Amino acid sequence: MSGTTTAAAGLRRRAAGAGTNRWVVLVVLCVSLLLVALDATVLHVAVPAVTEDLRPGGIELLWIVDTYPLVCASLLILFGTLGDRIGRRRVLLLGYALFGVASGVAALAQDAQVLILARALLGVGGAMIMPATLSILRQVFPDRRERALAIGIWSAVAAVGAAVGPLLGGFLLEHFWWGSVFLINIPLMLVSLPVGRLLLPESKGDRNGPWDVAGALMAAGGLFGLVLGVKRLGGGESPLGPFTLLPLLAGAALLVAFVRRQRRRAHPLVDLRMFARPAFSTSVGCIVLAMLALVGLELIAAQYLQLVLHFSPLGTGLRLLPLTFAAMAAGLIGSHLLHRFGPRLMVVSGFCLTAAAVVTLTAMGGHDNPPLLLCGFVLLGFGLETTLFGAYESMLSEAPQAQAGGAAAIGETSYQLGAGIGIALLGSVMNAAYAPGLSSVPGVPERASKAAGHSLGEAYEVAGRLGGARGEALRHAARDSFVHGLHVTLLVSAGLLLLGAVMALRLPRAMHCEPPAAPDLTAGVPAPREPADCPVSV
Repeated sequence: MSGTTTAAAGLRRRAAGAGTNRWVVLVVLCVSLLLVALDATVLHVAVPAVTEDLRPGGIELLWIVDTYPLVCASLLILFGTLGDRIGRRRVLLLGYALFGVASGVAALAQDAQVLILARALLGVGGAMIMPATLSILRQVFPDRRERALAIGIWSAVAAVGAAVGPLLGGFLLEHFWWGSVFLINIPLMLVSLPVGRLLLPESKGDRNGPWDVAGALMAAGGLFGLVLGVKRLGGGESPLGPFTLLPLLAGAALLVAFVRRQRRRAHPLVDLRMFARPAFSTSVGCIVLAMLALVGLELIAAQYLQLVLHFSPLGTGLRLLPLTFAAMAAGLIGSHLLHRFGPRLMVVSGFCLTAAAVVTLTAMGGHDNPPLLLCGFVLLGFGLETTLFGAYESMLSEAPQAQAGGAAAIGETSYQLGAGIGIALLGSVMNAAYAPGLSSVPGVPERASKAAGHSLGEAYEVAGRLGGARGEALRHAARDSFVHGLHVTLLVSAGLLLLGAVMALRLPRAMHCEPPAAPDLTAGVPAPREPADCPVSV
């Protein structure tokens, strides 16, 4: 009896120590995420300063902005599965080092080509960091209830990073040169490398069979082509243009070949049988739809605030802060909501709440309405984060621990693809609804009307060149057409969000939890045969 008691006491002490370490590990992982989230948005406000200093051409400027997300999205599966094979902490630490070096190169770049190369290296580092953080989180939080809380904190940090990026960039640009927006990464890296090496646990997945290098390259090439094509569509390029159609076709062909290759291999790079699980495949689809709505709506909302209501970039960022604060709140209480309501009800409710927010925002007009915008943005941020939280948690919990890196990479790839498709799809809807309103403005030449139909910003430029009553008429018509297009786009988004709510009905009602601590077989503590249901009340 005394031996059993002593063993049980030792087990409790080890579990308590592991619990303390888990939360320290979470802090380190959140710092990693904050870094990547900041870098994804901090450059946006620095583009005018970069343009003035480096004088890039139009194509070079496009690559300066797009190289980071393009490379990062393409390599997520490659590095996520590599981490499963050689060690997730090892890949994460290599990502830290590369991110720090690339940040220094970007800050000191003297021409556009060097900056593009540095942004590409930052994308490689980001692709090494992102799936590793989620897969390590999956490992150190085996209890699903604790893991849900950890994912909530993780996602709240992501929302903070995305929002703080433009504000921090604007502050730095007021006091320093544009390279300072990259230098902020280096102190974080200098701290994260030794702390991560000391505190983060190493873990690997199933190492049977060789790593499928050819499959990894096929996935990277396919995603690169697909994301490049989608980004060009989002930039208003013709879908039949050679630089849009060819990347889309090549990317789709490589991804089809990748899937066929994985099905034939005894030890696949990504176990596609995960998609046969309704909770996993549904969660991935929900992430795509949620991001499709979020990024497209944020882009259009920023244009509305700046071009219709004439806010400065900093004022626009401040007006969008309620969306971020609501998303943070949803992430922090997401664990409680998930325990209480379960994945299905949580994700369905998140989609419906977001759709309600989007419909509410259709009341926006040509004049500022602060209470309406505040209400709409708060509902939008809370609803979307609730959706993303429930979908990410279900996806990560459904994947086997040995495939955690691959599953995290699939989730992050879905996130990036959803964002790209959202910009392309909702941007196309916006343009289709906006342009017809400028086809017959009295007194405005047809050529000027056609040029004004490209965008609201270009319409203002054309109106300025026309001047007088004709310019004022064109300016008013363009603003009214933009607001009309905004309403149409919001209604389309609401329809897509309701489609997501229907899709989420395939998620499990209850939350199946693992035991709170891994069993210690040497202490004579048996493992439970079945996972317990988390308490759910509906």
